[in-house]
Amino acid sequence: MGIVKISDRMHDNLRIAGNALSRSINAQAEHWMRIGMLSELHPDLDHRQICQWLVRAELAGGLDIATAVGAGASPAPVAMAQGAR
Repeated sequence: MGIVKISDRMHDNLRIAGNALSRSINAQAEHWMRIGMLSELHPDLDHRQICQWLVRAELAGGLDIATAVGAGASPAPVAMAQGAR
């Protein structure tokens, strides 16, 4: 693990978004980095598709750059857990 320097404004944005979404500052930053990484690697995917892709990646053991680069442009739908909304 390393240290990443960010602006005070971005830190404030992370704190606000993290609080709103019940995430720590670090978890919010990592979420935005994952979304951004996949958006750059797959500009044809929309936010919903990226979120589905992240769920599939997590079920398969987690996200890494090698998997993200090889990701298909049309992720399969993710089945909701029974009882989930």
